[in-house]
This record gives sequence, C-alpha cells and structure tokens, in this order.
Amino acid sequence: MTRILRSLSLTGSLRALNHRNFRLFFWGQLISVIGVWMQSTAQQWLVYRITGSQTSLGLVTFISFLPVLLLSLFMGVIVDQLPRRKLIIFTQSWFMIGAFVLAALTWLDLVQYWHILVLSFTLGIGSALDMPARQAFVSEMVDDDKNDLLNALSLNSSIFNVARIIGPAIGGAIVAALGEAPTFAINGLSYLAVIAALVLMRLKPLDYSVSRESNLNQMREGFQYLASEKDIMGLVTMVAVYSFVGFGSLTLVPVFAKDILKIGVEGFGHMLSWQGVGALLGGALLIFFGDHFHKGKLLLFSRVLIGPGIAGLALSRTPWISMALMTVMGFSLITQLVISNTMIQTIVPDNLRGRVISTYTWALGGFYPLGSLLMGALGDQIGAPTAALISGLGCLLLLLFRLAVFPNLHKLN
Repeated sequence: MTRILRSLSLTGSLRALNHRNFRLFFWGQLISVIGVWMQSTAQQWLVYRITGSQTSLGLVTFISFLPVLLLSLFMGVIVDQLPRRKLIIFTQSWFMIGAFVLAALTWLDLVQYWHILVLSFTLGIGSALDMPARQAFVSEMVDDDKNDLLNALSLNSSIFNVARIIGPAIGGAIVAALGEAPTFAINGLSYLAVIAALVLMRLKPLDYSVSRESNLNQMREGFQYLASEKDIMGLVTMVAVYSFVGFGSLTLVPVFAKDILKIGVEGFGHMLSWQGVGALLGGALLIFFGDHFHKGKLLLFSRVLIGPGIAGLALSRTPWISMALMTVMGFSLITQLVISNTMIQTIVPDNLRGRVISTYTWALGGFYPLGSLLMGALGDQIGAPTAALISGLGCLLLLLFRLAVFPNLHKLN
C-alpha cells in the first residue's frame, strides 16, 4: 500500500512536473493541442461536407504527412545540430499562420478542396521538423534524467489525450453553431500559449556545434546505429506497420458518424472524444503505474486490442457501442506509442537522439497517411465498414508477423 501511495504522489507519478521547463511546456501545450483537435475535427467535417468523398478524407491525411515521410530522416540531422527550443518555436509559429489562413479562407467563403490540400502539405513540412524536435526536446526539459523520461513522455501523451477529449467536443459544437471558420481561428490563437512557454524556459546550454560530417554521412551514421540495434529496429518497424495497417482506418470515422451511425458533426466530435478517453486512461496507467509494469508485455497486450477494436467498429451500428470501441482503440494506440517511444529514448545515446527519434516519427507520421489514403480509397470502392474490417483483421495478422520476426520485443523492460 505504501508503494502504491508513493506512486500516486507528485514526486512519484507526476515527478516530471517538478522540472520547471517541462511544467511550462505541459500547460502551454495543453492549451495549444486542444485548439489543434478542434481544428482537426472541423477540417475533417469540412472536407467531407464539400467533397462527399472518403478518398478525399484519406488524401488530406496523406498530403498532411507526406513531408514527414519524405523529410523526417533528414530533419533528424537538423535536430541534432540546432537548438531544439528555437526549432519548435519556429514550427509552432508556422502552424499558427496556417490556421489563420484557413480561417480567413473559410470565413470569406472562398475555401476549396485544393486550398486545404496545399495548406496541409505546407503544414506537413513543419510537422516533419516539429515531430522529431519535440520528441528529442523532452529529455532536455527533464535535464536528461532517464528515470523521469517515461513519466515525462506519459504526461506529454496525456496532454494530447485530454485535448482529444475536450477539443473534438468543443470543435463539433462550434461547427454546429457557427461553422468551421471560428474553430480554425481559435486554434491559431492557441499556439501563443506554447510559444510563450518555450520563451520562458531556462535551459542548460548544450553543444549544438555543426558537425564537419556531411548531412548524408550523419544520416548514414544514424542508420548504421539503427541496424546494429535489433530491438530499436523492431520497435520502429512495428510502429510503421501498425500505422499503415491499423491507424489509417481512423480516417473513416467521419463516414461512420455521418452516413452509418447518423449522429452528425456533434456525434463525430463525441466519437473522437471517447477515443481520447481511452487514450487518457492508457496515459494515466503509464503515469501512475508505468514503473511497475513490464513494458514489453504491456506493449504486446496493447497491440492485441487494436485489431478487435477496429473490427468491432466496422460491424457496429449502435452509437454507444461504437464509442466504447473508440475508447478501446484510443487506449491501445497511446500505450503502444508511448512505450515504444520510451524504450527507444532509453536506449539511444544523446548524440544520436534526433536521428533515431526521426526514424520513429517517420514510421508513425510517414506510414499512417499511406494507410489513410488506402483506407479512404477502399472505403469508396467497397464501403467504410468493409475497409475497416480488413484493417482490423490485418492488425490481428500483424501479431503473427511480430512474433515471427521480432520474438524478443515482449521481453524488453
């Protein structure tokens, strides 16, 4: 009992918040990400409203993350050479401008589908830099304390999960009452919170001297390290294949809300919110009890859940059952990503952190849009339920692939 109470204390489960820089980032990012989820909900609804096409939904996701697929590995070299705080301030400012541009186009009733594609691609360029920079920056905010790293990454994921509960519900309500433009504008303003938090941080000076090695040689060094560490290679590979086969099915959620469950934009927001509830439960499990679980076994368990969750959503025609399944999917998704990220960051040396983490963000942000595009196209051809069912069954088959190719991942801790 004493051990459990210690786990629930501030110095235990919330100990990463004792670091001033991480505390600033936590609250600033929470405000910003709520705005991001509001915009994501409004944008998906806008795209399906003006196109009526599931392929169009998948294409927006694909275009958003295409730069991540193409540029993330190179961006890892930049992250290892330049101050990460300055890089993140730049990317957050870039995202803020994009939100205001989309708000203006929508407000003036000028927005067209191709505008959304162009903006999504340009913001994706920012994401290709922001994702590895933000992941690598977590260790700086907790003063490179590996004992606090899992806690910090779990708390960082909880930001997205709390926002995933609040943001879609607010976004759906605002779209229903006022339209999409105000939602985009509010998101633009929300970036000011995280930018202010970054400016206020006091960081230890780190050596960001530019290497004399060419960028290509530095990328090769990162790949050589990855190839020499089979455990990291396995973690990155499994993130990639699950992103492609499983996570891409999430692009069909607006279709289920509008055409199958008939619950409208507010119901769509609620589905995303329940996914956030599941993710928050997974994040809370890691925050409060992560040090007491065997990470490899919990990772395997979380992957067992994702296939049945997606298949169940494909078969459900009852809103509350669908929302319960979204909760399961949210739990599975966040636990496997946080645990994979933590395992990688615990193993990798700091001088290679940006390059190795960039392979993780490439696997997640690069293969997820490919899966989204495939699911959107399949949805138009054979229907969203059948496409999602294929995705769910594919995730179950991936368990066999993982056990055959990377049999030792569940032994890691």
